[in-house]
This record gives sequence, structure tokens and C-alpha cells, in this order.
Amino acid sequence: MTRCLFKSLGAAALLACPLLASPLSAQAATLDIGIYGEPASLDAARVTGAVYDNDVLGDLFEGLVTLAPDGDYEPGVATDWSVSDNGMTWTFTLRDDARWSDGEPVTAGDFVLAFQRALDPEIASVYANLLYPIKNAAAINRGDAEVASLGARAVNEQQLEVTLEQPTPYLPTLMAHIIAAPVPAHVVKEYGNDWTQMSHIVTNGAFMPSRWVSHDHIETVRNPQFHDAESVDLDGVNYHLVENLNTGLSRFRSGDLDVMRDFDASRYQWLKENLGDAVHLHNQLSTYYYALNNRDDHPTSDVRVREALNLALRRDIITQKVLQGAANPTSSLVPAGTAHYDVQTMPGVDAPMETRLEKAQALLKEAGYGPEHPLNLRLRFNSRDDHRRIAVAAAAMWKPLGVNIEMVNAEANVHYAEIARGDFDIARASWVADFDDASNFLGILASGNVKNYGGYHSAEFDQLLVQAAAQPDQDKRQQLLEQAERQALGDYAMAPIYADAARNLVNPDMTGWEDNAINRHLSRWISLEP
Repeated sequence: MTRCLFKSLGAAALLACPLLASPLSAQAATLDIGIYGEPASLDAARVTGAVYDNDVLGDLFEGLVTLAPDGDYEPGVATDWSVSDNGMTWTFTLRDDARWSDGEPVTAGDFVLAFQRALDPEIASVYANLLYPIKNAAAINRGDAEVASLGARAVNEQQLEVTLEQPTPYLPTLMAHIIAAPVPAHVVKEYGNDWTQMSHIVTNGAFMPSRWVSHDHIETVRNPQFHDAESVDLDGVNYHLVENLNTGLSRFRSGDLDVMRDFDASRYQWLKENLGDAVHLHNQLSTYYYALNNRDDHPTSDVRVREALNLALRRDIITQKVLQGAANPTSSLVPAGTAHYDVQTMPGVDAPMETRLEKAQALLKEAGYGPEHPLNLRLRFNSRDDHRRIAVAAAAMWKPLGVNIEMVNAEANVHYAEIARGDFDIARASWVADFDDASNFLGILASGNVKNYGGYHSAEFDQLLVQAAAQPDQDKRQQLLEQAERQALGDYAMAPIYADAARNLVNPDMTGWEDNAINRHLSRWISLEP
């Protein structure tokens, strides 16, 4: 689609707009979204855990529970659910009009298979831990129990029973995540792991994929078998890979994109002045951080090195100068605003800068580093201008300590694959809440979690998470979770930098988009106005 979205962007834009503008056609019913990476797969059990995975798979598949435009949870494939008096058994009743895009019914068995595949240790799903509340899930994922022992069974085709390890009041929010979406058992039975190939795949969400041009875009069309298809206004959604934010901005301004799922935070003020209401900046539960490799063969395995790196980071400079005030500095993993939780603080980082640098230098000297033995570290980040600028700023802050930084950048999928293998000393990462609970953030530091990029291991930390999971009293559970974070922050397990915000460019002619705390937006709710 080519249409000029803005009328007062300066002379250059005014000259360009007449050439770009055209009447809305049938193509206008297709939503074009710019995403900064592409999914590794359309199989939720095999994605890397990035925002763009949820953007694409969230439109293709619907779980028992789904998301309203404002981020609230509401019935999806399940019409209703109930929980036993002891909180240990949940029963979900599936709607009788839930269909796969080939017309086959969505059954309780499709959900059981999805859960089993996500927990299969050979698949090593990054989201497997979200299903750990289910009985035997963690043991299965570790390879210590048979998959058939999972506490999920199909009572009949339209009734799913889920038995838990301990009461988990927030279970319905987990069921809205893509990892809990069903898989078509009849297609998996026929094609195995190839079920997501374009010639085989069927979906149960509002849209179904029609074409995937690798490293360019994914095309989808409306799924006529979707139970609420009559309420879906869009003919389809196209997801365009746009890793360069400046390119994304240009494509958005030209009308080539209706949504750009991020923008350069350092340009926020300029964008607001020039694009007005198209610029959406909204608080979200998200933390931008540097993973520090805790493994023995890396200098950052020494807690003194990790502490020194954290002490020397000037988070306020990064947020105010590099990001132009579009984010808030933080030294905690769990962001402010998380339900039933008080923000914790990393020890020492609130001291005067001079004091922090003196201590950082002493720590590195004690660890054996100095002029004759400099500390050389590799910092990985995925290829974007803002990530590069932050890396350059951090390297400059560490330079006075005698730290030499080698920067390595790669496209998003390659970057996450490399840091998942532990091939780094320092690595850019971020975590956006899957659901509003501190355990969702702290869980990424648990031993064995595939999102624990730095390989942090603390028996005390792990035990506190186990105790919190089994604690029914909310206040006592909060105390355990806060104690766990203090343990990790005291170990300088990683380097939190800022509490991130949701940044989106959104076509003002679009309705159905609502900013929300988890920055999830299902296209089924969106309409494009002529």
C-alpha cells in the first residue's frame, strides 16, 4: 500500500507525498507491520522468545485464553474454566466452533500435545518453564520423567483437565501465551516436525500464513474457519523484517508500513514534534540488560569483575543522553509496576560516581587485572543503531578501568542463537513480561533455564524460587521473591540498564490498537479506516 500519512513533515516530505499517495484499494485491508526480527519457526515450541515471535504466532494461533486490545485476558478457545477447591485442578471447556484452518475441530488433545512438545527436552523450548506449574512439567523438561506423566489430559474432545504441582491462581494468564497454544495433532501425526511447512501448516487463529520469504516478510490471510472470523476486518497481515530503525521510520512515513514495532528512542522528541499521535510511548513491564557470562572460562565468572562492571555503568547517562529520556534507568531485574512486588536495588550503584569508580578499580586490581594484564571482553549485540550506541557508551564507561571491549554484532536470530550457546562475555538482552508477576522475570536466572544466557547459578536463589512457587500466601510469596532478587543482585548476576518502554509507530487511521503493559497487540482487533 502507498499512501501519505502525514501532511506537515517539512518541505521534503511535502514534495514526496504526492508521488506516494494513492487511493485506498483492496490492498488497504491488509495490515503491514514492521518487526525487527523474524521467527525462527512458526512452531511456538521452537521460537527464540522475542517480541516478534508473539506478534506473528499470536495472530496465527489462539490458546485457551486470549488477549483483549487493552491487554486484559478473556476467553479464547475455552468458553469457560473452573478450579477445584484446593486450587490444584483446572478444567477448561472448549468452544464447539473452534476449528483449524483446514476445517478440523480443535480438541483438548491438541492442547495436551502442545504442552508435551513444549516440555520435550530434545526440543529445548525457551518458554518451557511457563508450563512448570503443571504437575511433572519441570521433571519432564529435565528428562527425569516420562512425557505421559504430565498433569494434562483430555477428558473428552472439548474438556481439558490440568493438574498442578501447587495452586497457581494466575494459570489462565499463562494459557494466553503462545507456548500454550494448541498444535494440530492430526497434522503433526502425518508430517512430524515438518508440520509448519507452508504446504502443511494449519492454524486456529484469526489469520493463516500464505507465504514466507525468508529474511524479508511473512504474508498471512484471514482464516475463514476462525470462530470469530465475521468480526475480523482485515483481509490479512504482512510482517516485514526491518532491523534498521531508520529504514523502518522511512517506510512508515511513506505509508509502506502501518505499524513499526519500535523506533529509535534517541529520536523520540523529534518524532513527537513531526509525527504527533502516530508516536506511541507507553510504560511496559520490560527490562533492558547486559547478560554477564558466569561460566568458568570467562573473566566475568569472577564476581569482582561483574561488580566492577556494574559499578562503572552510568545508567542515567545512557537513558538521558543516549536515549533522550525515553526510558528510566534501573539496577533491578524486576521492573517497577509489577504486581504485588517492591523494586529491589543492586548494592553499591547508588553511591557517588567517584566512590563507585574507586571501588571498581580496586576490585579489578584484586581480581588480577591492570596495565600489564588488561581485561579484554567481547560484547555482543544485535544489529541496531540504538544497541550500538548503548554498547559504545558502556565501553567508554568501562575504559577508565582498563577494560578493552571487542564489539560483535549480528542480526537478531544469529545474536540470540550465539548468546544461548554462551559465546560471549557481555551480551545485550531484554525481557518483556509474559505475564504480570515477578517470577516471570526472576525465572530467567534460574539454573537450567535456556533464557539464563549468562549461566548464573545460585542454590540459594533457586531454592527461594521453589519456595515462592509453593507459597499460597501472597505476602509471604512476595518476600521470598524479593529475597531471591536481592540474592541475584548481590551476586551481580547480570547488569540491568533501564526499564524499557513500549515504542511503536502506529498509523493514525487505524483503530483497535490500545497501548498496554505487556505490549501485545492482536491484529484481529484492528481496522484500517479509508
